[in-house]
Amino acid sequence: MTPFVLVAPVLGPALDRTRGGRRILFAAAMLARAVLCLAMAPRVDSLLLYPLAFALLVCSKGQAVAKSALVPAVVTDHEALVTANSRLGIIGVVAGAVAAPVAAGIFSLFGPDWVLRVGAVVLLAGGLSAFRIPRAARVAPAETAHEREVLHAPSIVRAGSAMAVWRGIVGFFTFFAAFALKQASAPAWTFGAVIAASAIGNAVGTVIAPALRRRFREEWILSGALLGPALPLVFAARAYGRPALMLAAASVAAAAACGRVAFDSLLQRDGAEAARGRAFARFETRFQLAWVTGGLLAVLFPGGGRSGIFLVALVLLFAGLSYANATRVAAGPAGPVPPPGVAR
Repeated sequence: MTPFVLVAPVLGPALDRTRGGRRILFAAAMLARAVLCLAMAPRVDSLLLYPLAFALLVCSKGQAVAKSALVPAVVTDHEALVTANSRLGIIGVVAGAVAAPVAAGIFSLFGPDWVLRVGAVVLLAGGLSAFRIPRAARVAPAETAHEREVLHAPSIVRAGSAMAVWRGIVGFFTFFAAFALKQASAPAWTFGAVIAASAIGNAVGTVIAPALRRRFREEWILSGALLGPALPLVFAARAYGRPALMLAAASVAAAAACGRVAFDSLLQRDGAEAARGRAFARFETRFQLAWVTGGLLAVLFPGGGRSGIFLVALVLLFAGLSYANATRVAAGPAGPVPPPGVAR
């Protein structure tokens, strides 16, 4: 949770008032991660690994917040923003699918220290490339009372709460799966297989979400994203094993990708356009905190693999039914009530 003590309330508003600040923060976070990877490489069997890994996580989460604010600042057109988010999602999925088995192979052949060294080279290249990102077209004006009011519209608050649950689930499952495989003394390729399954699920969710948006409102896509994985996760808990863990990872990733596209679209639809960059940064900060909280709960979770997956299914089922019911009640016979200042 450390990066958000600085990034959200202090650095965020300051960088929002400079055209190149978010780009610099994004690049600096990647370069810092490269240096930390090199520092971790010779210390994989030392206690110093843990503070260095902590610092790496701090930079990673700070970079995620910077990216969330950077994209809407650079891409100003509504349709272009949706396209940019979709392309970034697909690029991330493809890169993850390619990198995961490569990292598993390097781990098996040369050890964990070389995974970190190769990662440092990739991060260095990314950090240098980040300086080529265009500067923001304009400096954001001071936030108005109306823009703050719009961000507290019931539809946005409900959707933000649902997405926070999802990000918490993703954080929980990420650490839970890692510890479950570690406790089972699984070979290195199994870690890569689970990560690849998650990347494939993310790709499927990213591809089908725009098609779903053409037929269903964002609220119902988000409800389906919460409810959809419950049945596959119950099956995975019952037939627990490596294939079941891969199925669970794919289901969680696919639904989370669908939910994220639906939330982004809803925020673009109901939020004030002038406050879009700050809105994305603000919600991304909350979602990252939920991710961290979910990961912490996974570390403290006392149960085994079956119970962990079953718990995820129950949480998603409860959250999905609650959000769907709240959306149905809010819609009523006349349809959803628009937020202040937004036409029906």
